[in-house]
Amino acid sequence: MTDPKTLADRIEDLLPQTQCTKCGYAACRPYAEAIAEGTANYNQCPPGGAEGVARLASLLGRPVIPINPVNGIERPRPRAVIDENICIGCTLCAQACPVDAIVGAAKQMHTVVESLCTGCDLCVPPCPVDCIDMLPVTGDLTGWDAWTQEQADAARERHDLRLARLEREREAAEARAAARRAGAAGSAAASAAASDDAPASAPGAPQPAAATDDAEAKKRAIIQAALDRARQKKEALAAQGDGPKNTASVSAEVQAQIDAAEARRRRLGIASREAESTRDDEPPADDNNNAPDAPPTKR
Repeated sequence: MTDPKTLADRIEDLLPQTQCTKCGYAACRPYAEAIAEGTANYNQCPPGGAEGVARLASLLGRPVIPINPVNGIERPRPRAVIDENICIGCTLCAQACPVDAIVGAAKQMHTVVESLCTGCDLCVPPCPVDCIDMLPVTGDLTGWDAWTQEQADAARERHDLRLARLEREREAAEARAAARRAGAAGSAAASAAASDDAPASAPGAPQPAAATDDAEAKKRAIIQAALDRARQKKEALAAQGDGPKNTASVSAEVQAQIDAAEARRRRLGIASREAESTRDDEPPADDNNNAPDAPPTKR
């Protein structure tokens, strides 16, 4: 019987599934496909270590070569630990985790589920208050000696479930946005028809205030108050020497979320960039859970 698995499938089966992106690809699967297509080398996975390279070399009929230092080094497996006294509940670390190993709600303390963490490091750069440490938990064991096939299979399943969840959320956000556009168009058409049938207002007669203007003004006031609270929190942290530190490295995905939030604030007429606004029903790039009174996300 012919094995239905493709070469990319077989390569992916040999990867540790940490989904760390150190290979230069968004996840283990895209890296496996790139190796199969010949556009990536098979020595770009530091979590797999030397044994991982040997496994891939055996499958591909190629020589064993060292890990490419550009992609990192083989090391003991770390685990993310959040300092819960500093965490401000911005949700950026949870959004960055590729296997949903971080739990917590907006404006609430977050924590890492130890058994689920793959040690990918992806939660560290987005943290605006530098409250996440990566602590080695496997002693001197590195690569596949620090990771089991069962752990890899479980991480792969969680990553696939996360991708499916994000796709559902994207589709739901697009559906909500489409419904709003349709509702707005219907309201505009109804207003136009009513104005055609209604008698002209007497000169100088007062016009009714638009409900939408009231709603927008209220929304701006709420968000501005949140920004003021965030600014005060930022100043307090800075005075204690605990302001954001790791502001030099932000992933493209997180930067897109930050830019989308700032675009929403500009649409609302709020110029400050001091805090993330409350969640708004927008298409996917705008749909995130950042807390309204979080301190400034990094640029």
